[in-house]
Amino acid sequence: MDVLGDVLALARVDASLLATFDARAPWAIELPARQGASFHAVVAGTCWLTVEDMQPRQLAPGDLVLMPTGVRHELSTDLNLPTRRFDDDLKRSLIQPDGDLMLHGPGARTRILCAGYSYEAHGAHPVLSLLPPVLHVATAQPENGPWLRAVLDLLAHETGSAATGSDTAAVRLLDLLLIHVIRVWLHTGGDTVGVSWLRGLHDPVSGRALAVLHEQPSLNWTLEALAEAVNVSRATLARRFTRHVGEPPLRYLNRWRLSLAAHKLRNTSLPVAAIARDIGYTSEFAFNRAFARAHGHPPGRYRRSARPDGLLRST
Repeated sequence: MDVLGDVLALARVDASLLATFDARAPWAIELPARQGASFHAVVAGTCWLTVEDMQPRQLAPGDLVLMPTGVRHELSTDLNLPTRRFDDDLKRSLIQPDGDLMLHGPGARTRILCAGYSYEAHGAHPVLSLLPPVLHVATAQPENGPWLRAVLDLLAHETGSAATGSDTAAVRLLDLLLIHVIRVWLHTGGDTVGVSWLRGLHDPVSGRALAVLHEQPSLNWTLEALAEAVNVSRATLARRFTRHVGEPPLRYLNRWRLSLAAHKLRNTSLPVAAIARDIGYTSEFAFNRAFARAHGHPPGRYRRSARPDGLLRST
């Protein structure tokens, strides 16, 4: 079971290409904070990325930068230049007939693909909220770089193409890049994330336990049964899981089950009793109480407030 993909699928993230920024030095722009995540991929040239309280970093061709919480940041060719705020007025002045944003100047050219990721506001996002303010991944690295670069090259091709379906292809590639950037970061620096399920993926024992729970969340798991499935002692499982994830395995399982239930309530018309059974509750009354404690409302009221339009799927 791919736990990261599992959580991302549950808390859907929607990608949208904001702009292809094509500029010749000298230039400096300020991008204000936004709801959701910001993403930049340098296709050609170089520039500086500046985020408050962090050292500026120079970006080269093939560098991918994800700001999971959409923090305010600056992009520039020179750290000493005054910045221009990227707002609607500036965007209108720069946009070209083909949709590119172009800044004319006498110097070297830089081309950046800029995108955003948004998600439904049902509390903090279970993945993006756990990540550091900036994830910087270079496609020049030997281990993961070649295939990352291949996806980036294909994205650059689709954003510059007038072919049928190019917009849809670009959005799908942005979805793919989000997963890969997080995956590469987890591989290279994921042990620096705070105590959470995301940190648990970095530990072999906790990671296996998380995978088992996500694969079969409706089973009547006990600590003993889970330890047997992971092939460690109960004490080892409880100690390592709690150290990395921040809570015992069965408490995590209960939270995950209720997250699954919330997703089903928002996105299907399944009866509450059926949802309770699907996630492992034998008593609808017990499920209603647990759900209300976790989400502040009983299931029926939560469903009405989350989907007031009534546009629900049957499965």
